[in-house]
Amino acid sequence: MGSKSTESGSVSVFVFVVLLVCSAGSVDQSSAEDSAQDTARRWKKEVVQSTGRVSGQVNTVVAADIDDDGQMDLVGSFDGKVVLFRGPEWESTEILAEMPADQTGRIAARGCIHSVLLDVDQDGDLDYVGSNRMLFWLECPENPFDDVWVCRNISLDVNGAHCVITGDVNGDGKLDLIANSWRSGDQSRIPDSITWFDVPENPRVQRSWRPVVFARGDAPGGNHYMGFGDLNGDQRPDVACGAKGGPQLPGGEWFAWWEQPQDPDQRWIKHVLSDKEPGASNIVAVDLDDDGVLDLVASRGHGRGVLWFKGPDFEKHDIDASLDTPHSLAVADMDQDGDVDIVACSASLTGHAVVYKNAGNGEFIRQVIDQQQSSYDLRLVDMDNDGDIDIVVAGHDSRNLVWYSNPLR
Repeated sequence: MGSKSTESGSVSVFVFVVLLVCSAGSVDQSSAEDSAQDTARRWKKEVVQSTGRVSGQVNTVVAADIDDDGQMDLVGSFDGKVVLFRGPEWESTEILAEMPADQTGRIAARGCIHSVLLDVDQDGDLDYVGSNRMLFWLECPENPFDDVWVCRNISLDVNGAHCVITGDVNGDGKLDLIANSWRSGDQSRIPDSITWFDVPENPRVQRSWRPVVFARGDAPGGNHYMGFGDLNGDQRPDVACGAKGGPQLPGGEWFAWWEQPQDPDQRWIKHVLSDKEPGASNIVAVDLDDDGVLDLVASRGHGRGVLWFKGPDFEKHDIDASLDTPHSLAVADMDQDGDVDIVACSASLTGHAVVYKNAGNGEFIRQVIDQQQSSYDLRLVDMDNDGDIDIVVAGHDSRNLVWYSNPLR
């Protein structure tokens, strides 16, 4: 099978496009009313897995051409399973019928919190890495819709990982795995921490992977989703994260980044971006203003608002202070105008799925593409091979898997 790539994922419903111009968190209501009349360009909603067929929350989804047939497939996790959907008809195959047990013997009945695709065994196809009460990987077989996916352990110590991402941490030309350990000291051997793993030379026989805990105990308060990139220009990639906080999770409500030292196996240096961010959840490293310096785009997924930190000094700017529970966040050039746009979706059933089109100078055009669609995870990828970027959503409280076709094509 050939090598594949993904984009840090059928009842058709048309939704009206609503354009709201916003700057520094403010919304121009007159422009919103005028733009609401423009219905020429609509995002088409495709349902992969409907609400009635899922009993619990759907927290994560990944997208790739898994079987190398030229069509995008999806892998979702819900109801204690991992399920592969063959595009474009979305026939489903369970590739994991039950989550593996953690170090206490408990099994995550709801499924994975997060996931990522990675060619773990370097055989040219993409394997599945899942997280919940532990980290595991599923080996993609030669015939992914017919053969058995073998489940293997990565780590029992990383407990409650709300995020798993990939990146070349140590500069050896191979992708590594980065995961956070969300739980506290009475539930995890490495509580409130962030870890990276160099994939073993022979992962099929390695019972567990060697962890490098570079942020040991200094990511408290419910650490969530991470960003990866060289934030200080020293040619070494760094990691950013947010923590939601709240009464049950003291020490949170922050966004921060960890500076990689010369030896990536040593403790990394923590830099707090802001410690007054209730519900902080997502953060992504990207050059948002096209000045050649990485910025950070963030959201308060357990609170309210989308914002960005302008590099290299990381001054904070609101993009939309009103969006409720924007738990899903991703960036890509959605309108093909050469700059980076932002996509966010609410976890709340009463929230919105929104594209923030980059207008330059720190201003964004707010385009609501759907309402009453909950999400915990989204991926940006060309689902229909028409040359533009579409949006894949793991439906969380909507209990579905859907994707939105970009109206550019």
